Amino acid sequence: MTRVPDEGMVLIPGGTLITATPDEGRALAITLARHTVHNIQPDLETLHAGRARYAGDPTGLIAAAQVVALEFATIAAANGYWR
Repeated sequence: MTRVPDEGMVLIPGGTLITATPDEGRALAITLARHTVHNIQPDLETLHAGRARYAGDPTGLIAAAQVVALEFATIAAANGYWR
């Protein structure tokens, strides 16, 4: 079953993975990860309530860093590794 994104859901801010520099790519990777979390849990009150539980959890923080790294790898490939 193919899921159609909800109206208003931002999948790729700006509509492109192309960035001028690796720094911009890293910033985009963090933005994509944050958008993903917000799209999964759109209720800000619930999202913020859970923050205290995971903010000090090393396993959760490492998992979040892995998501950003995966997004960055995708962006780097899309940009030809800025060569």
